[in-house]
Amino acid sequence: MRFRKYFFLLFATALVACNKDVTLENEQLQIAWSDDAGWKIARLGVKENGQWKNISVPSGEYTLLYSEQKPDSTAVPFKTITGVQFPEPIYKYQIGHWLRSTSPVMLNTAGEAFHFYPSNLSQEKNAISFSHELPVGTLSSSWKLDPRYPSDIIVSQTLVAKKDGYYSLATPALSDVKNEDVTWATVPGYFQGNSFQDNFVLAYAYGQGIPKLPVLYTERCASTLAPVVTTKDGVSFSVSPKPGLARDPWEKDRNTHEESRIGLSHMNRKGAVFPTVYYPVLGQKLSRINAGDTIHYEFRYTVNTGNWFDHLKHVANDVYKFSETLDLRTNKQSLMGRIEAMHRYLIDPKTSMWNIESFQGKKIGGQSYLGGVVGSSGDAMKNSDYGAMWMLATATRDDKLMKNVLPYAANFKLTQQQTSDGFFKGAAVGQYYLAKRKVFVEEWGEFVEPVSLTYYTMLDVGNILLFEPQNQEMRARLKMGADLLLKWQQSDGRWEVAYDRHTEKPLFTDLKDLRPTFYGLIVAHRILKDQAYLDAARKGADWLIENGVKPGHFIGVCGDARYAPDFATAQTSQAYLDLYDITKDEKYKEAAIEAGKFYTASIYTHPIPSHEKKIVRDAEREDWEISQAGLSFEHGGIMGSAQRHGPIQLASHAGLFVRLFGLTQDSIFLDIARAAAIGRDAFVDEKTRVASYYWNAMGKGAGPYPHHAWWQIGWITDYLMSEAALRSNGKVTFPRGFVTPKVGPHQSYGFEPGQIDGTAASLVIREGLVQLDNPNLEHITARSQDGKKLFVIIMNDLNKAQQSKIQVNSAILQAGSKLQAGTELMSGNALATPGAFSLELPPYGIQVYAMEIVK
Repeated sequence: MRFRKYFFLLFATALVACNKDVTLENEQLQIAWSDDAGWKIARLGVKENGQWKNISVPSGEYTLLYSEQKPDSTAVPFKTITGVQFPEPIYKYQIGHWLRSTSPVMLNTAGEAFHFYPSNLSQEKNAISFSHELPVGTLSSSWKLDPRYPSDIIVSQTLVAKKDGYYSLATPALSDVKNEDVTWATVPGYFQGNSFQDNFVLAYAYGQGIPKLPVLYTERCASTLAPVVTTKDGVSFSVSPKPGLARDPWEKDRNTHEESRIGLSHMNRKGAVFPTVYYPVLGQKLSRINAGDTIHYEFRYTVNTGNWFDHLKHVANDVYKFSETLDLRTNKQSLMGRIEAMHRYLIDPKTSMWNIESFQGKKIGGQSYLGGVVGSSGDAMKNSDYGAMWMLATATRDDKLMKNVLPYAANFKLTQQQTSDGFFKGAAVGQYYLAKRKVFVEEWGEFVEPVSLTYYTMLDVGNILLFEPQNQEMRARLKMGADLLLKWQQSDGRWEVAYDRHTEKPLFTDLKDLRPTFYGLIVAHRILKDQAYLDAARKGADWLIENGVKPGHFIGVCGDARYAPDFATAQTSQAYLDLYDITKDEKYKEAAIEAGKFYTASIYTHPIPSHEKKIVRDAEREDWEISQAGLSFEHGGIMGSAQRHGPIQLASHAGLFVRLFGLTQDSIFLDIARAAAIGRDAFVDEKTRVASYYWNAMGKGAGPYPHHAWWQIGWITDYLMSEAALRSNGKVTFPRGFVTPKVGPHQSYGFEPGQIDGTAASLVIREGLVQLDNPNLEHITARSQDGKKLFVIIMNDLNKAQQSKIQVNSAILQAGSKLQAGTELMSGNALATPGAFSLELPPYGIQVYAMEIVK
């Protein structure tokens, strides 16, 4: 029987060899191989509108990399377009990343490359298998179509080594796409673009355009594991490794984020364009095997007429189950509970590291900043979110904030702006105040940026003026800043990245200011009502659409990272939304959506979270509690902080993404917002309820960044208010202020009454006013303008029904008051006992209660 079975397999293989083509086909794909000095792909077809579209230049070529010795790690030097060696020595945080990324392995020049077409083929019912003998090993692969997703081909590859050494097995190229036929390419988290970039630094370090070299990118900052290439034919290709192949960032009981198991590229080793996965990364520990050892992995191609964003969503949701993993999330404390706890943290000068210093005849206040600032000797001070400061003080009516924080924070802002005549009159003189030297400084050098003028004058002063519209000194400062932005704006609408503080000459001329610097003029127009500011804002916005949004080119706002792309991309999206709200010009809404799509590539969608038990600093955690999936970069790419620290908890984009969902009905935005916001208690300090910033800090709290609590209050409020507006179908809406400086697009609230079911009401935050016994329910409270109604908005954070008992203590709001009658506005039902009752909310549900207040 064994002999007959073996003979039958040989006979079947011989029949296959006699046939002209061997084909895999379904209703969407058609892939055919022919034997021409090896089995090559002869035809690759995609169905579009009922017709087959054949891909030009099909290939099917395999690649194996081998090195007998550990590959050389000596970095190759590169220069900017201005001829400067990159990066300059001052950028100590980036140098190590860059040296590692420009080694022969990452430039894909290490080792010996074997390129071949397999010599043997065998066909089974639903699969085709290939094999080939090489001097260093035997390779076999099996191809089949995925019955669930007709655009997908699932391939498994196995290599049996013949020699000791280092091996890396690449995914075969389905096609050799010519450079001139590429209309888009991306490795999410690293780069995107519609054309090839001549300067390697711009392409590789800043992600601006397609690199011309077949470089590798590791999973450390690959947000979604799917390189994508789109061609002039309107066909997009992607390849993604099977879940579990890439590194686990926290393996069992330790941080393994920096390990590399896979390499991703938009090219094969020959430099022909096609998305490629390499496993293992040559020279990494998994790549070293002995003769007789085996390397095996599985991956999938997706081939269709969609675009890069369609591929990203497919791999994230269908392959890596991103949307499904929301079902794992649950809270230990509600987000509103965290706001109330952080309020206590911020009114305590010791916990919040609040300092008051004398400067230029004023008492200025700020929080200690113990991160890196050039010139600091542990004496740097900073304020972060002025909108959140004034919002919390107004909503709580807290005397400690009103008297001990806001006046000194306002003085900090006044002294932060240069008022003397000269080139920099009106500019923010620096983000940080150094108490010992009594000077304001920038983060990473002696220069002034137009975007810092937008941030630390226009946005902060603008947010203060929303709450204090009659503050004439602040209005004058806003105008001074706006006039300087007008003066500095170039004839085409753009701004320089920075000016040298001493020579007043432009700096960083190798970069364009691909940031929403124009937003400062939106603020000026909204407050001061001058049409010239709006006209200039539109001119700057139009320039950024052409030079940033359309090609997918951005830079960031973190000076210590030499402006690696960061959360400013999400801020760009909100800037266009605000401009659209003013002008109703559709191009700004479309630009907002496109920029938002790009920002999804700054958010991890892998690995798949689970209930696996892990140990984090002697505490047991389930994997989903510390998952990177759903968290965003501070800055990613080759030289971003996410290379070492992983993502951040400061989810400033969450409210924006809820708004983008409202515009597009694309669930990826809403899923990302909720994944960032919900169930992140493992990163929250138990005493202060302040979340850590970087992922690798886990639950250490604010650490050297005490001012981050303001940003956390800001983004959480923006997220909750955006969810309330969405879920209530507009019955709960509050005016939005201006975005916060630097970290993203979240906006302030509480400066004007909102509308709750047609009634004007002001935002109220009082600890103990509403008490719920279920931390998966959120509450927002507001009071009608006449003071006679209390509105309580309850929302379910989870995708499953939730119950809770609710206590409403109106005496906290007004001594001696009682709640008389209550109504469920969403259902119309009356409340028998408005002060104490039970409720049940459906998945992601909302209920709004209106309660009459009497004395």
